[in-house]
Amino acid sequence: MKKVSLLLVAAALLISGNVMAIEGKPGSSTDPESKICAQIGDLLDDNSFELKEDADLTAFVRFTLNDEHEIVVLSVDTENDRLEGFVKARLNYHKVADQNLTEGKIYQVPIRIRA
Repeated sequence: MKKVSLLLVAAALLISGNVMAIEGKPGSSTDPESKICAQIGDLLDDNSFELKEDADLTAFVRFTLNDEHEIVVLSVDTENDRLEGFVKARLNYHKVADQNLTEGKIYQVPIRIRA
């Protein structure tokens, strides 16, 4: 009987530890910066880059928002000139849906385009 109660206590501790470790579904965050990352991902989703298998392009995009809540790209840190032009063309002066972002604040977002 003592072993059964010890086993039940151990199981309860294990279950409660796992429940507390769960933070929620990915992408369900209410953080405004994660929402803008998702929106930028949608804007860059449809592209015509032809990459070798297991290759990807990466960049760091620095941007701010103007008074009309439009993205203003400040810089695109990448070695690929074509990617830089693509990102600037897709993002510059697109309105953001989330109005909780601060105008004039500089944001930095990493992007990756996979094969």
